[in-house]
Amino acid sequence: MLKAFLLKGELNKTLETYSHIMQIGLYPDNYTLPYVLKACAHLQKFQVGEQIHGGVFKLGFDGDIFVGNTLLLMYSSCARMVEARLLFEEIPERTAVSWTVLISGYSKVGNVDSARLIFDEAPFKDRGILGSMISCYVQNNCFKEGLEMFRLMQLTDIDPDDGIFVSLLSACAHLGSADIGIWIHKHLKRMQLPMTAQINTALIDMYAKCGNLGLAKNLFDGMQERDAVCWNVMISGLTMNGDAENALALFEQMEKDGFRPNDITFFAVLTACSYSGMAYKGLQIFDSMKLVYRIEPKLSIMDAKEIILRMPTSCSPSDEAMSWRALLSSCCSHGETSLAEVAAERLVQLERHCGLYVLLSNMYESSGKYDDARRVRKDMKDRGVEKTPGCSSIEVNGFIHEFVAGEKTHPRMKEIHKVLEKMNGQLE
Repeated sequence: MLKAFLLKGELNKTLETYSHIMQIGLYPDNYTLPYVLKACAHLQKFQVGEQIHGGVFKLGFDGDIFVGNTLLLMYSSCARMVEARLLFEEIPERTAVSWTVLISGYSKVGNVDSARLIFDEAPFKDRGILGSMISCYVQNNCFKEGLEMFRLMQLTDIDPDDGIFVSLLSACAHLGSADIGIWIHKHLKRMQLPMTAQINTALIDMYAKCGNLGLAKNLFDGMQERDAVCWNVMISGLTMNGDAENALALFEQMEKDGFRPNDITFFAVLTACSYSGMAYKGLQIFDSMKLVYRIEPKLSIMDAKEIILRMPTSCSPSDEAMSWRALLSSCCSHGETSLAEVAAERLVQLERHCGLYVLLSNMYESSGKYDDARRVRKDMKDRGVEKTPGCSSIEVNGFIHEFVAGEKTHPRMKEIHKVLEKMNGQLE
């Protein structure tokens, strides 16, 4: 019964059934306890999970590896990494699952350094452990490190799975590394892996973000089965490449084919309307968003009809942060201080980055609000946020070269300076 409720997604009923079992004097075993702990993990019910942990000791299952790994999952899912690490140290015989779950837990809270330490301590590296570390890097915007970890994986006899390829393609998309992305696409064909909707969607996203709309559209058109995520990625790809007309046409086709748009879809479509100056069309779509699909906008400080750009609420933290940064930058450019502060407040919750403080400070100074500018710089100092040096990267022959302002660590820096001096001389 517990398993049935869990698999059906009726998580609260899973916990209610467990409570009923305990009340009538029955005791769970090491087979049923993991189902209850997984329900706690999904529901983020740390206190309930902690109580069950106490029962695990009383029932004598504290040495059971399946119960131990599920407890580890529960604490990690609830972002209780101190408790998770203590439990991890107490597990008598750790399996690959133990290492994978702890790495993923640190990834979730953004602690990449601790995740890497755990990875390095693992006495063996299987597909799950390697995949969790690659995913950790990519989810926390360490895209170059994710690709480097994949290169280490290639030195082993372990083949990547779908999840690893999706993470790698996401890294290529964010870095604009089309050459590596194309190599991965060819590698997928050589391995003759089934082209699942998840893999195809990741490829479409990579090609679109690297500016190759033709290949992205060919993949999309060739998909036999599509889901809402795939439609959203293609519409967003058209929008970011300035093809608003086809983005809107694809949105209309999505509706005709019976797929329900969500807030991410509307964000992409309304952005397309904003970029192309189709304000009236944007307002029509905005009305359908509220009246037909019952999706309420989340910004409350302005009349929703006065702005077409809407922030998504169910996308990944990195994509949501990217959207809020774009809005913050736009608000700073136009002196919209109130909306800029709302965007900055949300960004503080999503990421720890000096850029938003610098943007806000510059905006206040340009509008003569020097006290506010000083307040922002003080907040930045109080929160221990250091100004990140400027950084740029370029891909040459499949390798990514990174340059950081003020550093001369690149092995060919002297040659680069000689070329730059020669160019400057020719320009003069």
